[in-house]
Amino acid sequence: MSVSAITAQVESLLGEGVSTQLRLTASVGLVIAAVVLAGVIVPRLARRGRRIAATWAEGRFGDSATETFERVDAVAPVGVLVTIAVRLLQLTLLVGTGFVLLIVWGQVGTALRLVDVSQIALPAVGRLAATGGVLLAAFVVNDLLRDLVREYTADSARVTAHQEQILIRVLQVALIFAALGAIFSIWGVDIGSLLVGAGFLGIVIGLAARQTLGSLLAGFVLMFSRPFEIGDWVEIGDTEGIVTKITIMNTIMRNFDGEHIVIPNDNVNNQAITNRSRDGKLRIHLEVGIDYDDDPEYAKEVALEAVKDVKMVENNPKPQVFPVAFGDSAVTLDIRFWIAPPTPQRRWRATAGVVETVKERFATESISIPFPQRTLGNRESASSTPVDTVSTTDRTDD
Repeated sequence: MSVSAITAQVESLLGEGVSTQLRLTASVGLVIAAVVLAGVIVPRLARRGRRIAATWAEGRFGDSATETFERVDAVAPVGVLVTIAVRLLQLTLLVGTGFVLLIVWGQVGTALRLVDVSQIALPAVGRLAATGGVLLAAFVVNDLLRDLVREYTADSARVTAHQEQILIRVLQVALIFAALGAIFSIWGVDIGSLLVGAGFLGIVIGLAARQTLGSLLAGFVLMFSRPFEIGDWVEIGDTEGIVTKITIMNTIMRNFDGEHIVIPNDNVNNQAITNRSRDGKLRIHLEVGIDYDDDPEYAKEVALEAVKDVKMVENNPKPQVFPVAFGDSAVTLDIRFWIAPPTPQRRWRATAGVVETVKERFATESISIPFPQRTLGNRESASSTPVDTVSTTDRTDD
């Protein structure tokens, strides 16, 4: 039986000699019952129901239920949610009481209009409540996913901070799409037409932002290839510095002058990358020349002992010194030594220490480090007759 039929039947019954006093008594009784029910019984039932639900969940799921309640409370306090539910129920009771009072006093037309408004408003209220529930669940799940990813990556040395950040962002994007799909379904929005429109929009955006999308894809490539991590000392193309941040779009470095350099990730993938921090140690080459009159083997031993005395030089692998070239004025020795861990400051200090120590030991052992010089002399002709120096000079000037 419809609401209109029931209302018409009640109106016919009330119209058969019901006195005003009886109507007034019924109205007072309805108001008192509504106030007691909405103001006293409903809040108590809500509090008791909350305690019963919490006790049951803890007994059934243990610490997981407590953790879930804490996550929900962090996003939207449970007390606020319970208060909202109680207020909605109280509002429903008051509206129902008002409807009954209108019928008691013969205002059937107004009551029917109230029913019509309620039929329109209640579905909207229900959809709003469902939308709020979806958003609340999305925030809670987002917090849970972030904690799960961090817990997983904390126990794995193979996952870098950059990979952790990218994984969290991907999961968040997937969660956002899932929440939007649920909300569209609640409000009856045709997702198919939206997907078609989004496809055309994606094509337009892709054509207009090729470089941005290239950097975005390059960010995912960097996440999986892992050529460097935050804090590494790297050289990307002609740029050298310390990696301070890696985002989906850019790699940010700080060079040795304190400048921050932002490099798009697609440029990073298209250039040679030298990572000096990856192996935990770095070999440094330093060349020094000795006079042709000095013994290269003895100079090599002196230089090797001098290098070993420098504190920042590693003994494993051991330093090495090799004669490598005949220069214009000197025999070139190549001094090779290792530092660990490799940092720009340690490289500079170790290089300065080796230069100072080798120079001091060479001076002590009377080993010369010559500067460039030229020796001029006369050439003899085929008949062993010296060529006149002045004439040679004149021809040279001419």
